[in-house]
This record gives sequence, C-alpha cells and structure tokens, in this order.
Amino acid sequence: MRQRPTNLVSFSFFLSILFTFIFFTHTAMSQNTTITVNVGVILNENGEFGKMSLSCINMALSDFYATNSHYKTRLILNTRHSKSDVIGAAAAALDLIKNVQVQAIIGPENSMQTNFVIDLGNKSQVPILSFSATSPSLTSLRTPYFFRATQNDSSQVGAITSIIQAFGWREVVPIYVDNEFGEAVIPYLTDALQAINTRVPYKSVLSPVASDDQIVEELYKLMTMQTRVFIVHMLPSLGSRLFTKAKQVGMMNQGYVWIITDGLTNLFTSLEPSVIESMQGVLGVRPYVPKTKALEGFRLRWKRKFQQENPSLVDAKLNIFGLLAYDATMVLAMAAENAGITNFGFDMTHVSTNATDLEAFGVSRNGPKLLESLSVTRFRGLTGDYTFVDGRHDSYLFVILNVNGDGERGIGFWTPEKGLMNKLNLTSINSTSKSHLGPIIWPGDSTSVPKGWEIPTNEKILRIGVPVKNGFSEFVKVITDPTTNKTTATGYCIDVFNAVMQALPYAINYQFIPFALSDGTSAGSYNDMIYQVKLGNFDAVVGDTTIVANRSQFVDFTLPYTESGVSMIVPIKDNNKKNTWVFLKPLTWDLWMTSACFFLFIGLVIWVLEHRINEDFRGPSEHQVGTSFWFSFSTMVFSHRERVISNLGRFVVIVWCFVVLILTQSYTASLTSLLTVQRLQPTVSDVTELIKRGENVGFQQGSFVAGILKDLGFNEKNLLVYDSVEEWDALFQKGTTNGGIADAFDEVAYLKLFMGRHCSKYTMVEPTFKTAGFGFAFPLGSPLVSDVSKAILNVTEGQKMNEIEDAWFKKNSCPDPSTLVSSHSLGLNSFWGLFLIAGIASILALIIFMAIFVYEHREVLKKSDPRSSLWSRIRTLLRIFVSKDLSAHTFKEKTGIQVHSLGTATPSPHNHYPASPSSYSQHTCFCGEQGTPSTEYGDPNHNPSGQAPQDIVPTINLASPNQERHISP
Repeated sequence: MRQRPTNLVSFSFFLSILFTFIFFTHTAMSQNTTITVNVGVILNENGEFGKMSLSCINMALSDFYATNSHYKTRLILNTRHSKSDVIGAAAAALDLIKNVQVQAIIGPENSMQTNFVIDLGNKSQVPILSFSATSPSLTSLRTPYFFRATQNDSSQVGAITSIIQAFGWREVVPIYVDNEFGEAVIPYLTDALQAINTRVPYKSVLSPVASDDQIVEELYKLMTMQTRVFIVHMLPSLGSRLFTKAKQVGMMNQGYVWIITDGLTNLFTSLEPSVIESMQGVLGVRPYVPKTKALEGFRLRWKRKFQQENPSLVDAKLNIFGLLAYDATMVLAMAAENAGITNFGFDMTHVSTNATDLEAFGVSRNGPKLLESLSVTRFRGLTGDYTFVDGRHDSYLFVILNVNGDGERGIGFWTPEKGLMNKLNLTSINSTSKSHLGPIIWPGDSTSVPKGWEIPTNEKILRIGVPVKNGFSEFVKVITDPTTNKTTATGYCIDVFNAVMQALPYAINYQFIPFALSDGTSAGSYNDMIYQVKLGNFDAVVGDTTIVANRSQFVDFTLPYTESGVSMIVPIKDNNKKNTWVFLKPLTWDLWMTSACFFLFIGLVIWVLEHRINEDFRGPSEHQVGTSFWFSFSTMVFSHRERVISNLGRFVVIVWCFVVLILTQSYTASLTSLLTVQRLQPTVSDVTELIKRGENVGFQQGSFVAGILKDLGFNEKNLLVYDSVEEWDALFQKGTTNGGIADAFDEVAYLKLFMGRHCSKYTMVEPTFKTAGFGFAFPLGSPLVSDVSKAILNVTEGQKMNEIEDAWFKKNSCPDPSTLVSSHSLGLNSFWGLFLIAGIASILALIIFMAIFVYEHREVLKKSDPRSSLWSRIRTLLRIFVSKDLSAHTFKEKTGIQVHSLGTATPSPHNHYPASPSSYSQHTCFCGEQGTPSTEYGDPNHNPSGQAPQDIVPTINLASPNQERHISP
C-alpha cells in the first residue's frame, strides 16, 4: 500500500515526458511545413533613403507574421545594393532573378532604375513592386508584372492646374530635371494647362548634375521673361540648390509664384533648414495621408528601431515613401499567402546553353498566380485603403501646402470630384475658387496675390508701335521734332491708351515708336504693322487698328473701345424735278390693290345689309351697283350722303371709316414727306446697283475694307483709295465719270468724322457690316491683355471717355450724324391688321344678317308643297332677298301702311318708331313674276281648302294730298 504514491509519481512523470515530446514533435513538424518565399530588395544601402526604406520593409514583415503566425508562407528578403545607378540596379535584379530565383522584387528607388528592371521582371514573370518610382511612363499596360505601389506623378496635375486657374494666371513656366522622372510628367502638365487656357511660353530644363553656375544662368534667363509663375518638378538633390540660388538672385521676392510637385514635398523633411528658409512662400501639393493612431504608433517604433540600427544618422525623418514601402511589403506577404502556392521555383527548360547572362534565367512557375493574387489583394494600410487597379496604386486626394517659417502648413485639399476645398467634408463640386483655400504667405512675405507676370528686367520700357499716316490725324498723328529728332504721338487713340494705362492697378513704362521708314513715311499696311508684334519688334500696337479675324492669328486684341461696323456713305441728291406719278409712291402696289378690293367688298356688304330697307340702295340694278360702290369709295374722303339704316350696316361703316382714316392719314404723311424731303435722298442705296453700273468705290489706304469690297463682287479696277478727309471729299466731287467715286465704304468711326465736316452733303446708308471696332494689339498670350481690357471697360464707362471724344470730335459733330436715310413706301405689312379687323367685322355682319333672314323665311325652304322642287324654293327665297321689305319702318313712315297677317293694311298714324329688323318681312305680300300674286309659302295656284285665294290688297290712307298714291314693288 505504501508503494502506490511512488507509482502515481512515476506515472505523472511519464505523462509529462510524453506531452513534452509530442509538443516538440508538433513544433518541428510545423516548422518543417513553413514555405519560404525568396523576395529581392534593390535599394541604395548607403543612402539615408535606402536605409529608411529597408527598415520599414523589415518592420512590415515582423508586424505581419507576428499578427499572422499561423500563415504557412514566410517572405525571405534578399537585399542588393543598387549603387544609385541604373546599371547597378539592373545587375542586382539580374542576380536576384538568375541566382536567387526570387519570386518578387521590391524596388528600385527611382524611375530610371525601375524602367530597366521591369523588363527583366516581365520576361521572367517576376512581379516588380516599386514604392518610389512615380514616372507616368512606367505603365503596367505593356508590362503586366510591374506594380506601382505609389502615386503616379500625372495624378497631381489636376491639383496644380486648379491652383493656377483659381488665381487666374495666364502663363506658366515649368522647371524640371532632364531625366525620365522629370520629362514624363511634362506632357500631362502642358495639356492640362492648355485646357484652362494657360500658356507655357518656355520650358526650363536642368541637368541632374547641373553646376551652380548653370543654375544661376538659367534663372537669369527666366528673369528676362515676363512670366513669374514657375512649377518645379525635381528631386531634393537638385531642387534644394535651385531654390538657394533663386533666393540669391532675387527670384524669391514679391511678385513671384513658385509651385513644387510631390517630388520635393514628399521629401520636404529631408531638406536643410537653410533650404527651407530660401523657399518661403512656395506652394506645393502632396498625397494626403490620414492621421491615425496606428500611423503615430508606427512612427514612434520606427524611430527607436532606426536609431538603434543607424546610430550615426541623427534626427532622421520618416517620409511617405517609407510608409508606402511598409504597405507594399504587407501586400506582397498577403498575396503570397493567398496565392496558395506550395512550391516556388523557376522553369529552366527554355534556357539555351549559349545564352548570355541577360538571357540565361528561367521563368517563375508561379508568377501568374502571384500576379493574380496581388491584383485582388486589398487591405487598410498606414497610407489608407490599399489596392491595385491595373497595377497602379494612385492617390487622388492631395493636400495643398504653403512653406512658411521653419516648415510647411496645409491650406487646403483637392480631389477630382470636389476640386479645391479648405476642409475635407465640404460638399462643393469641382471648385476652382481661391476662396476655398486658407490664407497664403507669398514669396517676399507678402499676402497680396501676385499677378503672375512682370515687365522683363532687361526691357523695362514697352515698345508701342503706332501707325504713320497723312490723314485722319484726329485718330493718330506722329510729330517729329526736326531739332531733336524726337517723335511724339497724339490723337484720340493715343489719349485712350494713356487713360487705360493710368487705370491699371500698376505702373507700366512705355514709349511710342512710329511704324515708319527712315524718311518718315509709313513702313507698310496695318497688317504689316501688327505682324511686327509677332516678330517681337513691338510689344504692342496702338492706333486705329480694327479687330478682325485674320489679325488675331498673330496677336491678341483687347476689348474694343470704339463703335463697330463698316458702312457705306454716299452723296445726298437734290431731286428738284418731281415725278408725275409721285402721288402713287406713298403706298406700295400690294397696298393699293388690297385697298381697292376692300372698297369694293365694303360696298357689296353695305348693299346686302341695306337694299331691302333703304330707298337709297334701291332702284334699277345699275343704279344699285353704282350707289353701293359710290358710297364705299366716297368714305375715302368722308363725303358719302346715303344714309345707313340697319344697325349691322352702321357697325360695318364705323369700322371701315376707322380703317380709311388711318390709311388716308398715313398716305398724307408719306406723300408730304416725299414732296418735301425727297430732295435729301441718297444718290445710291443699293450695293448691287453699284456693282451692275460699274461705279467707282472708295476706301481708306491700307484698310481691311478692300477685302470686304472684293468679297461683295466689286471689280478691283473700280476700287480707289484715299488718305485723308480732304482727298475723300475731292473724289466724291469728281464722280465716277471724272475718275472719282460714287460712294465709299469705311468704318463707322471714320464715317462720323467725315460727316461731321460735311453734314449736308453726305449720309450713311445700309448695309452695315459687323466688325469688332478698334482695339490694342499685344503678343499672343500676353497677360497684359486681360488687365488692359478691364481697364478699357473702366475708362469707356466713365466720364474720361466722353472728355476724350469731345476733345477730338465735338467740333466736327452733326446734329444726328448716325441717322440712316430711308424712303421706303408704306406696304401691306404695316396695315394688314386693319384690313383683318375690317374683313372680320364685315363677314360677321353678313353672317348675322343671313342667319336672321333665313330664319325669318325658313318656311320657304320647308317641303310644304310636294310638287315644288328645292331649286324653286331657293328661287323664291332669292326673290324675297332682292325685294323691298315693306314692313321696314322706313317704308311705313312714307306710306302710313300697317300690313296685317290677314291681308288687310291699315294706316298707322302714330308709327314714330322703327320696327325691329326681325319684323320687316313677317307680314309683307310679294308679287310673283309678271305681276301675279304669290303666296309667301308656296304655289299661288294651290289652296288646301279648294277655294280661290283671297287677294291681299293694301288699304291706303292718304295722310295728305301730296302723299304718294302708288307703292312701287
């Protein structure tokens, strides 16, 4: 019994030994099942950037497998030194693929090295993950095994152009490094700038190994240009020296604008304090990295680890590329696990024994699977949501930075959808307003927004070309002092330009240079003078230069400051010999014919309404026709004597008299004008007539109007030129037959000046051809155009413009020089509304009359007698229509008759009021043809009772001995 505890202890010891054995066996087996994946890393091991990146890569693997210890795959890093050289990076990649047979490569550092390495990876089917090669030329479309684990440089172009557009800068000069990194983004940048109408007059290219003297030389060259907005795209190694020298030569003063890309902003923490001091006021863009607790914790851990590994590097800073290296390593480790590959190796079957080193490597058997796994892997990294789209990991959220003090500060954000915004939660859509940015400190410690251009330092005085001409000195006149040989320019255009320059918010020095030969005569046409701006001989052209399309191909014009248009001027004829048929001219033929037709129509309408009840419209047929038309036409002079009895007739006459009143008054006014003013009519008012007659036409020397005249069809031999107002008038006095002109074409400004001196001799007539007026010409893309145009608006809208015009043109002004003479006859289009009213009133009266008449005699149309035909009933109705209505009050007053329905007529001594029209024909007896009695409602020989019809004989009561004894039918 005492041995039982001993046995129990022995059994327990045995179990513990057994469990320990099982645990170590399971651990060994687990370690033996771990799949190693060789991964190459190509970095500059001696540089701070390479050491920082490698440290982040190692920390990524450590963190990943600490969290996912149950994963079967383990990435094994094989680091190679790139030696900061393209050849060194290519040799390292070749060694990793051929000798180590890595399944993926992280790196190299820059775009130039990566460009060659990705070709090796594509051939060997080994994915290349670069976290720092940002060149847009490195595309995954033709190299599917290349994964860009960082943003594309072209993605920041939208943010830069939004800043340019927000401040309205019209010219930009990019400054970039002369290698693949610098050149690749320039096409994207220039296209985006052109889309917002911003010119790129010059591109400044610096060698990666440019000396300080070369940098200074290029900066001085930029200072001689007027553009003051620069976009810098280069790495800190060159960019730090560029800004240091820019500060020394004075290009970091007020008025300059510097914008840097993420090539500098991403590595801003690596810059020396002296460099940051020289960059005060610079704007920049950088991909936005959200601040999270995980990111802050990683920064602290990385700093401790990096200091332990590199104690000689003091105060090293972690930048965005280190974070991207961390996330890229995480993605690769995750993809290797998700690919489900158990055996990583290379297929060497296609390698030739005679192959060179660049060809003597196999193809990764699992490269396609790893490629697919990388394409679908997504996770939340230190830089945000991490995923590859077509092999690219692009960031489209940028922060706008402003260098100020000893660092940088954010002043806003940009996204393609919302544009500029000062807060991320704004709901604006594609905004380019500068109000969405925070306050900015510009170079020179200025808070005023630079205008983006300056007059070049070596050409402080603008050379303004002015035309030299003999006439029209009111517009431009060049005077040369014979003693000093100094030239001065005067005139309306010169005064306007001086006023505009004074209205600018800044001062500009300029001098007027005549466009003349050595003898003082003009050096060419206006087109020749404007072309000098394109050649660079003039900085601008001021004068009576018209804005036309062909000139805008060489220069940019400001807004016009004069009236626009080209018109025709002709002499006024004194037409003392009057035309015999002048009385017909006030109205056109269509109006004459319409009026005549309506006179006839109104006469017919009045006869229809009046002939049954009005003695004035009865009698023989020819008498009725003559009376009706006499009445209608006599209304033209309101001399009609016939009475109108019916209310409908009176309504028609009232409306027609109103129409006639308007017609006669208009006719009288037009005829008066023809008889009294016709002597002031132009000699010619139709261009087509001039061309047919072969008349000579004048235009000003050197004017573009010659092209208009040729386009109209004028023969070149009929085109004569003039240089002055006096010569212009002399050509008119000669006339075409004596070698002069019949008319002239010129711009409205010149026509007003000419007519101001000859108010009673000439006049402007149509047509008028549209032009843009006078404007100032500047070089294409000149930033002065916008400011000068605004100043022109301020001057033309103010009192200053009136003062200038009065000073030069008031003494030559006419009471109304812009009146265009016109003597057109009155047409139907001016009166068709009146005829429409008269026609509607007449037709309406006829409809009402006929409706009443048919209704009152409706029994005639009924089939009361089967033997009577429809035509006989219509004939009976027509006989009633043309017969006298004895029941009308007009006839009752004369005869004193009152007709009863039983056939007896009795006197009506007290019938002083007219009967209503509806009772005129209800009880009237009508005799048939040849005097036979006719019943009102059928055949006179038919009597339903079989008795002879009783004659209806009126009883006549003679009121006086002179009263009529017989009633006419």
